[in-house]
Amino acid sequence: MTIFNAISLLGGLALFLYGMRIMGDGLSQSSSAAFRNALKKVTNNPVAGFLVGVIVTAVIQSSTATIVITSGLVGAGLMTFKQSIGIMLGANVGTTVTAQIIRLLDINADSGSVLNFFKPSTLAPIAAIIGIVCIMFIKKQSSGTVGQIAMGFGILFTGLLNMTASVSPLSEEPWFANMFMSVSERPLLGFIAGAAAAFLIQSSSATIGILQALATTGVLTFSSVYSIIIGIYIGDCVTTAIVCSIGAKADAKRTGIAHILFNLCVVVLVSAGVAILHSTGVLSDIWSRSITSGGIANTHTIFRLVCAVILLPFTRVLETVTKKIVKDAPVSAAPEKFKDVDLLDKALYRSPAIALSSVRQAMIRIATAAEANYHMAHSLIHSYSEETAKKIEEQENFIDFMTDHVSAYLVGLSTHVSGRDSDIVNFNIKCVLEYERIGDLALNLSQNALELKEKNMQFSEVAKLEMDVLHNALSEVLDSAVSAYRNRSIDSARHIEPVEEVVDELVESLRARHVNRLQTGECNVVVGSTFLDMLVNIERISDQCSNIGVYTVALFEPDAFVDQHTYLSALHRGENEEFNADYKAAREKYRTLLEMAEQGMRIPEPSELLS
Repeated sequence: MTIFNAISLLGGLALFLYGMRIMGDGLSQSSSAAFRNALKKVTNNPVAGFLVGVIVTAVIQSSTATIVITSGLVGAGLMTFKQSIGIMLGANVGTTVTAQIIRLLDINADSGSVLNFFKPSTLAPIAAIIGIVCIMFIKKQSSGTVGQIAMGFGILFTGLLNMTASVSPLSEEPWFANMFMSVSERPLLGFIAGAAAAFLIQSSSATIGILQALATTGVLTFSSVYSIIIGIYIGDCVTTAIVCSIGAKADAKRTGIAHILFNLCVVVLVSAGVAILHSTGVLSDIWSRSITSGGIANTHTIFRLVCAVILLPFTRVLETVTKKIVKDAPVSAAPEKFKDVDLLDKALYRSPAIALSSVRQAMIRIATAAEANYHMAHSLIHSYSEETAKKIEEQENFIDFMTDHVSAYLVGLSTHVSGRDSDIVNFNIKCVLEYERIGDLALNLSQNALELKEKNMQFSEVAKLEMDVLHNALSEVLDSAVSAYRNRSIDSARHIEPVEEVVDELVESLRARHVNRLQTGECNVVVGSTFLDMLVNIERISDQCSNIGVYTVALFEPDAFVDQHTYLSALHRGENEEFNADYKAAREKYRTLLEMAEQGMRIPEPSELLS
């Protein structure tokens, strides 16, 4: 074997690893939503978790990714540690699918046989052709992901072919055969070699793939391979445990430790099983026989599957031992609601759909808190309460805290997404700032009410009733803004702008009426200043809701959306019949309520109007 063979081997390894990486990323991106939905159905039944782990890992081609994502879900509180154990066991079985694909190296068919289409030398260019066509010539959004998967598959097999070609001269090298013969006689050497290789490469599938490429030399035997395979399990799970443990909560760390414990059990079971079967002569036929790529794939699958089935009934024992190794962290003194930040686990970056789902849950809590703060602030106009004012301040601290963490999390996530997911990340970044601003403005209204209390003043009865009318209109806008985000509702988003336009008109009308009261002496200047301040804050809350509506329409109807200014200008010019009808209905409703306020009649609560 020459230096050129070594260069070709390393180049093939590089292509193989890169192909596996981009194929896995494409598969993960395309199946993240399915993974998320499957995880919702996982119960405390370890068998159900096991099956989910097998299927998901078989699809995304990475047990490390599955386990790290699962660890992130545990850390985010979306799954219990007990549920994660079954998934982890399944992931170890699902990862063997890669080896079964690579066994296509064994195909040796006549030139006219249809089996030639399944040979890596044929599959690699076919996959590359499909990939480049999807990426460059098909403009559908999903075609890019399909192209990425196909291109990754093609690169993976190209690298594999390079490796097999470069190692073929090794079959004639006596030292190479002697090396594996010594491994056969000293299994510990093979175990150490496998563990070191898997730890360095950080992928059990890739390391098994390299072993399968070496099998084409005809030098490898079962006796020299089995110890390397179980060594690979340990090297790979150490890497996974390290990734799971970085900055994680106790239960998330336990997922990584449970993975190590499982693989240690696998080492003991396989070593004992092989020793017993060999001593009884069961393995005599294959012990020293040359093993093929398919033989390695089968050995790998049998080891994983048999051990998982044996250990599956002992998940409770595994849970107990792991909890003794990783103790619970001290209970946080932070308010319970601040623990919502646990949803934002960076381990979920590996699955953007799940990460975005966690962001959505955090965002809904921010939006709900902002809406509640506004309603509490309005109640202070009628009856000031220190307790309510304190609740508003606590909620505002929560909103600010969560906004900072959601924004930082989304910025980090933005480097892991593309296409539609990137649009959703940007949408969330803009929306979280709008909800945070609504919270700020609600706090301003609370402080306006405090000013009145400290000066021992209050609005006139007419002014209070007018504020109730405006409160009804803004409540409708705010409810639509929260619903538009929570339910991804384009109808709610479209309903915001016509009512927001009515809010602006009400603000102008109330401002003019208030000036008249000042001129006639019905209201003093000090109270009047606070009233006008409150009108400004309310109008700005309405504006933030308008922005949320526009962002939602832009996200879900991008083809019909040019930019915010063009969209709003067309609505206000009356070019949209739906907008015109909603605006007319809202205008009539709130004009009627304003007339009731003038007559001193009670204004119904927003909930009464909705019912």
